[in-house]
Amino acid sequence: MRNEHRRHGVRQVVAALALAAIATSIATAQDSYPNRVIKIVVPFAPGTTADQIPRLIGTKLAAKWGHQVIVENRPGATGNIGAEIVAKAPPDGYTLLSTAAPPLAINHSLDPDLKFDPTAFVPISLMTLVPNVLVVSAKLNAKSLQEFLALARSNPGGLTYVSTGSGGTPTLAMELLKLKSGTNIRDIPYRQGTGPAVMDVLGGRIDAMFINVSEAFPHIRSGGVTALGISTEKRIEQLPGIPAIAETFPGFYSSTWYALVAPPKTPNEIGKKLSAAVLEVLRMPDIADKLTSQSMIVIAASQTDTAAFIRSEVERWRDVIKAAGLKAN
Repeated sequence: MRNEHRRHGVRQVVAALALAAIATSIATAQDSYPNRVIKIVVPFAPGTTADQIPRLIGTKLAAKWGHQVIVENRPGATGNIGAEIVAKAPPDGYTLLSTAAPPLAINHSLDPDLKFDPTAFVPISLMTLVPNVLVVSAKLNAKSLQEFLALARSNPGGLTYVSTGSGGTPTLAMELLKLKSGTNIRDIPYRQGTGPAVMDVLGGRIDAMFINVSEAFPHIRSGGVTALGISTEKRIEQLPGIPAIAETFPGFYSSTWYALVAPPKTPNEIGKKLSAAVLEVLRMPDIADKLTSQSMIVIAASQTDTAAFIRSEVERWRDVIKAAGLKAN
């Protein structure tokens, strides 16, 4: 019996030492982070705004930390493919996700059978947002939001709009406008990006679309499209003469936004270190100027504020998706 007690005591000591060693190893890893290459997965194609932001930030982080920061594009399934890769990556801060809204705040309301839990990601920062703007073809006889909606009411289903997929904020913005205005505007699906869609609006083959301000600017300036309303709460500096849609429909809001998150269960200390470094980069004058020149609003939100913002977006678009009867496509 005495030997059995002795062996039990030895096992307890060994277990305690093992736990202490693990804790020390984790603490050491967190203290030395980062000490190797960091990979930022972008779940959209190269050259997109979602791709450009992490490349700008990654260059500065690499200079700060002395370790390369690479961007890997894994597009597909409205962002779900890249998001799933990061969701299943080791939670050590060396694989991150830089994404627009769909995989974090929209897709799970369209498809409850996703292979990852978007609410489990560790928020690092809401980096930037770009207001969406409602534009119509210059060939359409509508110079204001009120005239556009009057046309829609007089001819239910007769007007058309560009749909880039049920998971995109531009499409959801139009669905929100339809719900608030009680209009029936027919969606025309485009799956090859906004380029062909813009050309069809310019040519008058499609009547309207929501598009981010940076993409819309050249066509607004040239007179090819008419801007009818900004989708943020207030008017914006770049287009001061264009009213916010919220002036007509209080509470109307839609923006294209970009956030950086880490895999589920990433340790708090690594999350804090990453967030502090990213916020520092976003506040650098040259980075802020570069992003602002592309019509982005630099947010540089804390982890807490980022989490709260994403939750609000989940609620906003879940309600629209349910009311509009949208499904994944």
